[in-house]
Amino acid sequence: MVARYRSMVQQSNLSSLPRYAAAPSSPPHPRPNLLLISVRFGVSVVALATIVGTLLSILQPRELSLDTVAAQAIAPDVTNADLPPERPLRDLQQKIQQLVTRQPKLSAGLYFFNLDSGAALNVGGDDVFPAASTIKIPILVAFFKAVDEDRISLSERLTMRPDLIAPEAGTLQYQKPNSQYPALEVANLMITISDNTATNMLIDRLGGAAVLNQQFQEWGLKDTVINNLLPDMEGTNTTSPRDLATLMLKIGQGELVSPRSRDRLLDIMRRTVTNTLLPAGIGQGATIAHKTGDIGTVVGDAGMVDMPNGQRYVAAMMVKRPYNDPQGSELIRQVSRLAYQAFEKTPPQP
Repeated sequence: MVARYRSMVQQSNLSSLPRYAAAPSSPPHPRPNLLLISVRFGVSVVALATIVGTLLSILQPRELSLDTVAAQAIAPDVTNADLPPERPLRDLQQKIQQLVTRQPKLSAGLYFFNLDSGAALNVGGDDVFPAASTIKIPILVAFFKAVDEDRISLSERLTMRPDLIAPEAGTLQYQKPNSQYPALEVANLMITISDNTATNMLIDRLGGAAVLNQQFQEWGLKDTVINNLLPDMEGTNTTSPRDLATLMLKIGQGELVSPRSRDRLLDIMRRTVTNTLLPAGIGQGATIAHKTGDIGTVVGDAGMVDMPNGQRYVAAMMVKRPYNDPQGSELIRQVSRLAYQAFEKTPPQP
């Protein structure tokens, strides 16, 4: 009876082992059971790893896709398309140079670039000029960049401290000192009516001139520098037509700020009250987002024009002149008109 039972146990153990395992030659021992457990455990681990790996391979792309969507919602809308190569309109440049030469009391610099055709005008575009109120354009960009980075909010209330109140331009100077205004309202006043007090409030809130100058350099604006608060009647704050046009080009290409901030920025610049310079030269149906500057001895304007034919160009022009000489403003209007007419006839590059 005992021998028969041993024989049955031995046969049972042999049938549960893998086919390639050798049958034991001695009576049953606990070790075969441990081997069986190890084999079964190994198979289970492999199966579990296979299932987990399959699930990860399915889920991981979805997680990456969601991360990518979230990043795209936050990041600025950077345009990857290359701009067309610059195509200088040499005949028109020569004509404009002659206009300037015929007025020896004036010293002008300009840079125009069509984003669709590459047509370009550059007459003294890299010359450095007193910035006057055109310095408010890079300050506006710095403001919206700070908004995008959560360093300031549009509804944050800024205090009009006495040391920031400035004359010459704007309405805040007539308000009670230490009054508070929403940051977005301050930015609007800085551009639309060129409020100097609003400008000083933003310079102060954004960290001061040194911090802003560092940002301007990082953006590639090599000639744009704030040396004093507004009004800078001595012309110590500087820029160049190419710097201003380059900045507007970056905005037009979706760089520096988010799409939402870009839309707000351009909307503010389209509501600039003074429209007697670049806007006076553009055709019917065209729109312009721009900012003027005038300290008597220097007058200028910079912005971005959208034409009815769908093309877009950036423009910047500065003129040094005898104090308040109207010929400086008239020259900007003439050049604006000539550039618009030329760009209107230039087909876009494929």
